[in-house]
Amino acid sequence: MRFTRLAGRHRFLISHAALSFLFLSLSCISRAQQVDWPVYGGSAASTHYSSLSQIKRGNVRNLQVAWSFDTGEEGGLQTNPIVVNGVLYGLTPSQKIFALDAATGKLLWKFDPGVHTTQPNRGLAYWSDGHDVRLLVGVLNSVYALNAATGQPIPTFGRNGRVDLREGLGREPASAQSIALTTPPVVFKDLFIVGGRNPESLPAPPGDVRAFDARTGKLRWAFHTIPHPGEFGYDTWPKDAWKISGAANNWAGMTVDIARGIVYVPTGSAAFDFYGPDRLGDNLFANCLIALNAATGERIWHFQGVRHDLWDRDFPSPPVLLTVHHDGQTIDAVAQSSKQGFIYLFDRTTGQPLFPIEYRDYPPSVLPGEAAARQQGLPTRPAPFSRQSFTEQMLTHRTGAIHQWALEKFKTFRNDGQFVPFRVGKDTVVFPGFDGGAEWGGSALDPDSAILYVNANDIAWTGALAETTFHKSAKAIYLGQCALCHGDNRQGTPPTAPSLLGIAERMSARQIAGTIQEGKGRMPGFPNLSDDQVYAVAEFLKTGKDQALSTVGPVSPSMKYHLTGYKRFLDPDGYPAVEPPWGTLNAINLNTGEYVWKIPLGEYPELAAQGMKNTGTENYGGPIVTAGGLLFIGATNYDKKFRAFDKSTGELLWETTLPFSGNATPATYSVDGRQFVVIAAGGGKDLRSKSGGVYVAFALPGKHSD
Repeated sequence: MRFTRLAGRHRFLISHAALSFLFLSLSCISRAQQVDWPVYGGSAASTHYSSLSQIKRGNVRNLQVAWSFDTGEEGGLQTNPIVVNGVLYGLTPSQKIFALDAATGKLLWKFDPGVHTTQPNRGLAYWSDGHDVRLLVGVLNSVYALNAATGQPIPTFGRNGRVDLREGLGREPASAQSIALTTPPVVFKDLFIVGGRNPESLPAPPGDVRAFDARTGKLRWAFHTIPHPGEFGYDTWPKDAWKISGAANNWAGMTVDIARGIVYVPTGSAAFDFYGPDRLGDNLFANCLIALNAATGERIWHFQGVRHDLWDRDFPSPPVLLTVHHDGQTIDAVAQSSKQGFIYLFDRTTGQPLFPIEYRDYPPSVLPGEAAARQQGLPTRPAPFSRQSFTEQMLTHRTGAIHQWALEKFKTFRNDGQFVPFRVGKDTVVFPGFDGGAEWGGSALDPDSAILYVNANDIAWTGALAETTFHKSAKAIYLGQCALCHGDNRQGTPPTAPSLLGIAERMSARQIAGTIQEGKGRMPGFPNLSDDQVYAVAEFLKTGKDQALSTVGPVSPSMKYHLTGYKRFLDPDGYPAVEPPWGTLNAINLNTGEYVWKIPLGEYPELAAQGMKNTGTENYGGPIVTAGGLLFIGATNYDKKFRAFDKSTGELLWETTLPFSGNATPATYSVDGRQFVVIAAGGGKDLRSKSGGVYVAFALPGKHSD
């Protein structure tokens, strides 16, 4: 591990870290001088909202770059930085942690954990008890506690300053478990609460939600999302599922009602995602929004969005806490977005839906041993923010030839709407696609109007299953562990998963093996593979030639089928084969469930140059909203734009081009009376463009410009 400390105007802060809590306590008094962004998503309530209003509708056009900080790394960024007492804390693409002077962008310190990875890392947490001031940050399978003033690990925390999340899950050896913290912990009093990113195929560890002591790193409580004997929900699984099933994990982050002491936990699907004869039943608490006592981990209420998920329909982002006026009452509520394009709204204390949820029948699975859930629940309001069905009339008309190609392809698909179980050998339409609908960037809320702002993807994907082989060979391991993303034929599904064809021209066998073991980008590591298996798979990827192994791969025999790959329905030129919009930005009044406005979000620059503008594009990273009447968002994959909209009308008021696409949620804060808006720009979603890692902050010219 390497630590770098730099002196500067914050030398006083560095040598007097205990004063930080005092500054936080006085922040309400000195609000005119300094307003922070101290939590991932802006607040414990995940509202993405700021009361700052110096930058407003009338002057936002005057924004200019105030400073930029280039990490000097490639790989992309998804980080929503936090800002406390004039210091900005963020991460580099390779997961080094740093502190900047938030007014100038000057580097104060940097900590290198010595782990070289480009897994997504969306933020970090800040904790103080009035004397001790620390950062809690996940790096792959570890949570580090760093002195917030110096960046040094705190040796009394965990084991030499870190906690290993692979331990304590009831699966041995711990070193063979694959778990990574891609979204930061949430803090409640002297606890930090985490989930983790788990594999989507078996074997996978369970998705326990765990709370650790922020001072010592010791485990304080654990909630089993795959219930153990005697626990609520145990009867929704086979009796031994808690020993062998995996995932049902919180990878998207959580939200805390500090006053009530409730943590709201959205979870994803159980492994294996697309075929589940080994997990027959509804599978609580997979695909749930769970309200837990933040101090004890006890369940208060839950709602399951998808029963026995066979489509990877995770709840993808932290829910939002708000107050609504509903049926003549004022109700404290919680809103959860979904990959299907739904908004669920609940009384946050009781879990009672505020808009009715209608349960509908769906077709059974035809695969042997499988039993799809007979019914799934859909909210009746608001209307979905992504399209729900795909018709021939919705095929692209970009050119006549492209339309004809799309029509012929469309005729080969199964296309029966939502919740249709996959089959072997025939692609089934998934619309909206595997990545949503809503995604991990989350929603923004204007608390004064109860308007929720959510950006969404709106393109079709397809999925199909194939029979898994259990031979003792490198190819069998690839099909069981890797084909889920990279496909049976190794062609990948760009930009989500790159093609592996020709990989020998880009990477050495050692580099390929290292990526398999440690993971990269969205790809998890596979520590459960032996060295012989790793190098055999690496050789298969290089040459396409299979080789026998003395032992079978780690795939569970219950995974009789595997997904042939996450496939976007793209035309031969790489554009979505459905009519635009391909990405949208939506404003929804949650008092009424009605839309205030809806606009396309993003463009393909080359299509815009040909006159095909406002198509919308896939987008990752969320919006923020301010008291100045503005909504800021980057997110769009291809045009590298950072935009400001009028939050009341959706009118575009300002835009600028970033050095790389801003696939991250921005932050806004004030230092010495000057408001800044900052976004991490790293790209990485458009494989035709380079990736990087640059933080860019904008402000009005002059110190107190109006």
